[in-house]
Amino acid sequence: MSTTTDAQHGPVPVKGGLVAYLALDGALKAADFYVRAFGAELASAIPPDEQGRTMHVHLYVNGSSLMLSDAYPEHGHPLRAPQGYTMTLMVEDIEAWWARALEAGATPLMPPTDMFWGDRYAQLRDPFGVIWAMNCQAR
Repeated sequence: MSTTTDAQHGPVPVKGGLVAYLALDGALKAADFYVRAFGAELASAIPPDEQGRTMHVHLYVNGSSLMLSDAYPEHGHPLRAPQGYTMTLMVEDIEAWWARALEAGATPLMPPTDMFWGDRYAQLRDPFGVIWAMNCQAR
């Protein structure tokens, strides 16, 4: 199993075979939102710099790792609007996940709907511009 290192706590396990790394405007605020909206758990975070930015946040979301950072344009990592991807959560109780995300402040795009492929599916946008889908497999 791979690990990342937290300066205060040492190695932190990386969960999942594919890990998304999102550069956002306010990575620590996004982490707080993901805790409230998706039940994320903070695995580690680099303390913010004097401008309030952090270079690394490691979360566990729905059994997988998600990495976040703020943009650092002075180091070749400018902020870009999220586009061309959707973060998809495979969930058991889509209505509960949906309600929690909306209560935390997500914007609904498509409510939970029975889809032609047989699953129940929904989409929303988080306050940082990232589109999240929820998929509940048919039984």
